[in-house]
Amino acid sequence: MPIRRLLRDSKLEPDEIEILTRAFNHALRSLSLVDRDDPLAEMLAKKVIEIGAAHVHDPTEISKIAIKELGLSSK
Repeated sequence: MPIRRLLRDSKLEPDEIEILTRAFNHALRSLSLVDRDDPLAEMLAKKVIEIGAAHVHDPTEISKIAIKELGLSSK
């Protein structure tokens, strides 16, 4: 899973990692993206982390913002 790999050496607290992981999974489901090796999944993971760093703490909101900022359309 791209987000866990990207967060492996982060200094984030476990609860912050959980929020980002939930946001990432929500975004994947919203896009019906099942292949976590897809380059889009990595782009999405990086965007979720970026938005989480901007102090957005709601996983659903992070997911929506990430999808919008990447110019993607959720189903």
